[in-house]
Amino acid sequence: MTQSFRITLLPGDGIGPEIMAVTVEVMNQVGSQLDLEFNFQEALMGGVAIDATGTPLPADTLETCRQSDAVLLAAIGGYKWDALPRHQRPETGLLALRAGLGLFANLRPATILPQLVEASSLKREVVEGVDIMVVRELTGGIYFGEPKGIFETETGEKRGVSTMAYKDSEIDRIGRVAFATAQKRQGRLCSVDKANVLEVSQLWRDRITALAADYGDVELSHLYVDNAAMQLVRWPKQFDTIVTGNLFGDILSDAAAMLTGSIGMLPSASLGADGPGVFEPVHGSAPDIAGQDQANPLAQILSAAMMLRYGLNQPVAADKIEAAVNQVLDQGYRTGDIMAEGMTGVGCRGMGDAILKALA
Repeated sequence: MTQSFRITLLPGDGIGPEIMAVTVEVMNQVGSQLDLEFNFQEALMGGVAIDATGTPLPADTLETCRQSDAVLLAAIGGYKWDALPRHQRPETGLLALRAGLGLFANLRPATILPQLVEASSLKREVVEGVDIMVVRELTGGIYFGEPKGIFETETGEKRGVSTMAYKDSEIDRIGRVAFATAQKRQGRLCSVDKANVLEVSQLWRDRITALAADYGDVELSHLYVDNAAMQLVRWPKQFDTIVTGNLFGDILSDAAAMLTGSIGMLPSASLGADGPGVFEPVHGSAPDIAGQDQANPLAQILSAAMMLRYGLNQPVAADKIEAAVNQVLDQGYRTGDIMAEGMTGVGCRGMGDAILKALA
């Protein structure tokens, strides 16, 4: 019996439409093999939405996403919109999407594929075998805290204010996601904060520590964020699962991503308590290569695999896509960002064709 799913596609800006088109073909092929039907609907978000409607996240786009089983996002933003007021920039639409769907947990894997060990800027012995999952709180902290803004003081001097704030409930819910994630991995969870100087981090550490009593099979440790950043570069294999707040997670997950050699290889999942999740590559829109068939679509394709696994409960389909990606890399196909001597260079379309052939 055919299973049907409603998927909202947000191709966005820059290379987004290119990598999305390839990914849709991959999903359709997997669907035909496993009796899965994907009903895709496109919606505007990011710079293209600003150009068309004046806002980075139109109300009808958010409603379309809410009515979906899952949302697949490509990339947003670009130089064209950098000069706009903050509330009109593409990135503001992304924050609004997360808040509008209640997506409080961001899962970002940083896994070193054996075929790409040499692509990392770190030594083989440092990165070989690295497999980290960063669990980032997504709808609280300094990006959403109040008060915020740029204010004029009594002396006429301007003062910028951003507030980092978390409630017990916000920490507890991301903590439970992180502990549950660690249970499915190696059973080690490192909580990252700045409890030595920030009151909000003191509360964070207290709540995460209290939760540990409910997860006796998970080994909990704590690191200050500055030390965690150093340790990620010094010896990343010490980490299994990392949980941290919005700001620290934003920074550390990007640092972890670059351990792999290319941010163009990494997917992510943003999940809520219920409703559709959003699945997207961690790279940007790369406007400088947009429309030139140079983009690496693998992070987008692997984001679709994460969507199948975490959003649609279709692990067999996810396994097939991930196996195809590994097969293509074994065969030596590389886009420019992961190119190495002796490999076969392909563009976005060529990489997609190689994945389709592997699936077939």
